[in-house]
Amino acid sequence: MTRIQRTTAAAAAALAVAVLPASLAAAPPAAAARAAAARISTAYVLPGDRVYPEGIAADPRGGAMYAGSFADGTVYRMRPGHRTAEVFLPAGADGRRTANGLKVDFAGRLWVIDSTSGVAVYDARSRALLARFVVPGDGARFVNDLAVAPDGAVYLTDSTRAVVYRVTPHDLDAARGGIGTLAPAFDLSGVLEPHKPTDFTLNGIVADPAGRFLLTDDMLGGDLYRLDPATGAVRKVALSGGDMHNADGLELQYGRLWTANNVDNVLTRWRVARDGTRARLERTLADPSLQLPTTLVRRDGTLYVVRSQFDKGGPLGDGTPEIPFTVAAVRGL
Repeated sequence: MTRIQRTTAAAAAALAVAVLPASLAAAPPAAAARAAAARISTAYVLPGDRVYPEGIAADPRGGAMYAGSFADGTVYRMRPGHRTAEVFLPAGADGRRTANGLKVDFAGRLWVIDSTSGVAVYDARSRALLARFVVPGDGARFVNDLAVAPDGAVYLTDSTRAVVYRVTPHDLDAARGGIGTLAPAFDLSGVLEPHKPTDFTLNGIVADPAGRFLLTDDMLGGDLYRLDPATGAVRKVALSGGDMHNADGLELQYGRLWTANNVDNVLTRWRVARDGTRARLERTLADPSLQLPTTLVRRDGTLYVVRSQFDKGGPLGDGTPEIPFTVAAVRGL
């Protein structure tokens, strides 16, 4: 993994198991025809020949978006009217080895996950480091993605430990200027489909805008789980028409859930029940030009999708990537 630690090779190998999702097999012909009308283009260029981007985030206060390099921890800023992204946080800043999950919260703080250690919090205007949170203990970990709840709490998945951590606004205040410890809010290790300790499980996570629930996917077991922040309850979401195999990043807006299914080069759209207990597959888009999509964010009706190219000399395969690395714009899905 060049600087993408080979110590996570077992987790990466789990990612590389391309199970044909039921979403592809089960999608009706009419849905496939409608998905074919979706348009894919290049929205942004990420400078560098070893970027291997993983995460993407949109600033809710303005037009800026951010992408992170899984190869060396660089964070890029993308702005409307500028096709080429700029380096916002340089490689290795603050000891960061990777930059995968990214999110900008409602106060303008940029959260950047380093899968090997935890998450760093920055002021998106000044670029100042505000606080860091680290995974407790010395065991295997792979902090992957995060979601911001309406109350300001941030939830982060750990794909190896199968837990979801929580950082509350109080935790952030207490750690300001220093280092805090990530505390598990949900432990799904005994709930997920049977798996080995080294398997990749939980990946993407999103928060209900009303604060009633979180949704997180088990990319290995193919399931979606509803987490209740108020009670701590965990339940499997009833899926119809497909599953969550190889689902990576998630995006939830207006009762619809979009997924990026990485090694399948697939995006899907689901209709989610108001209470988050059921989801029905509505659309499927499969296209090799997605170049192994890992994460996505939706803004003004357009999906911005990270083209990771992990299978071309990155953590999921040998080969040579297509330069430049890019972020795609997908319309009509």
